[in-house]
Amino acid sequence: MSFSAAVYGLGNIGRFAVEALEAAPDARCLGVIRRRQSLGAPSLDQRGLPAYASLDELVAAQGQPDVVLLCTPSRQVPDAAAGLLGRGFNTVDSFDIHDRIPETLARLDQAARQGGAVAVTAAGWDPGTDSVLRALFEAMVPAGTTFTNFGRGRSMGHSVAVRALPGVADATAITIPVGGGRHSRLVYVVLERGARFDDVRAAIAADPYFSHDPLEVREVGAAELPFVADASHGVLLERTGASGLTANQHLSFDMRINNPALTAQVLVAVARAAVRRKARGEAGAFTLLDIAPVELLPGERSTHIARLV
Repeated sequence: MSFSAAVYGLGNIGRFAVEALEAAPDARCLGVIRRRQSLGAPSLDQRGLPAYASLDELVAAQGQPDVVLLCTPSRQVPDAAAGLLGRGFNTVDSFDIHDRIPETLARLDQAARQGGAVAVTAAGWDPGTDSVLRALFEAMVPAGTTFTNFGRGRSMGHSVAVRALPGVADATAITIPVGGGRHSRLVYVVLERGARFDDVRAAIAADPYFSHDPLEVREVGAAELPFVADASHGVLLERTGASGLTANQHLSFDMRINNPALTAQVLVAVARAAVRRKARGEAGAFTLLDIAPVELLPGERSTHIARLV
């Protein structure tokens, strides 16, 4: 099975999504959706693909894609996905505001069923593949405690949240693991002309992305920011507990990655799964917990079972 896709947004994740689709053996990217003011500006990240100001313009020129990869800031995802699903477009996204995932899933499920479409939401690496690992850890060690330790690295969601605040010209948010699943946030911020640092810091501290963690904000110049805006990130998942009546079980998973590249790769994998579910006549919204791993892989199920099981 092959599938066609459209990339909605050409930011940090969108440009890597274009690359991941290009590398996939069963995918074809029909084009990217960019802001109208960006059209005509040459971008190496498009990799020669056509760009459009709306999905309707892409469909008119290229036909309807099997799935749309939403590569927009998380706070824009619920409205964007619900609108597309209601019109019958399958969507995948990496929505990462953890405490809003249940309500977002319910909203997208209603829109998807109305439009006869499939959505996979919160499908990056956390939430996303880490969520699956946490579930597997609990299946293996039912009684115990799991710690998710992020970083050290740049959080795209936190960085986007800061850049949306008044007085901020640019910013990068770094996640620093403290241990035991706790984290501190280090934010490098470039101020707009006339903005007061204390006002910006107070706005960052009040934002839900930052209000629960220790926070340090540092003002930097525009020329300095690229040197601290490293895209690397990582996670260490650990669980200790008991399997049955046997205690002292210790599970761990550790990875160090390029954050947007891995997020984009997961989006392409779940796009494949979404198209397969639509082909089976399904409709609704799902997360990675709902999807069998074999659905994420190109090729035949029997081949993967023989190879991996």
